[in-house]
Amino acid sequence: MSSYILLIEDEASIHEMLDLALTKAGFTLEHAINVTEAKNIIFNRLPELILLDWMLPGMSGIEFAKQLKKDQSTQEIPFIMLTARGEEADKIRGLEIGADDYVTKPFSPRELIARIKAVLRRASSTHERLQIKNLILDLVEHRIMVDDKELKMGTTEFRLLQFFMQHPERVYSRSQVLDHVWGTNVYIDERTVDVHILRLRKALAPYKYDKLVQTVRGVGYRFSEKTEL
Repeated sequence: MSSYILLIEDEASIHEMLDLALTKAGFTLEHAINVTEAKNIIFNRLPELILLDWMLPGMSGIEFAKQLKKDQSTQEIPFIMLTARGEEADKIRGLEIGADDYVTKPFSPRELIARIKAVLRRASSTHERLQIKNLILDLVEHRIMVDDKELKMGTTEFRLLQFFMQHPERVYSRSQVLDHVWGTNVYIDERTVDVHILRLRKALAPYKYDKLVQTVRGVGYRFSEKTEL
């Protein structure tokens, strides 16, 4: 599955250039021209990486980056600053607020793609092991452990748990879960999510971690530590 990237940029020429270059390189690109549009896109689907312009209409990219880093659901999303501000002080400021890289305009699409791949590699290497309380999901060995005991579950339930552990404390509708776990090009009934949620809870129940998978009535599901085990 191609990496899903969000470009937040108000210059149409840059969007057109990157849409062509990144799509050709195998990425899936979504585009927003301001922070308001970006928030709506992120609410529906979390990107794997954000390309963020510094100078945006309304709220600046720097201020939006600060918001992303404060929100638990988005703070782990890597982002690259795209900006005409090439002074050393500006680069330092961008990196200090959490930017994974800083690219000044004008830039080569080939260089940017190389930087995107490098950032995605670093991000994936830091998420090889997910842990909440004593529940550990090892992405390298494809194992789930609780108190040094291996927990068995199906492949779909594994992917579902991985998604929830990577995005805790956030509510997702059934359609959003389908898009993230099954993919946007798969057409199956939303109730399929309910079936696999039940199977996931059943697998977690012996260790009382089924309570982490919470139903939000009328909305969807949330994975939350805010419950008594």
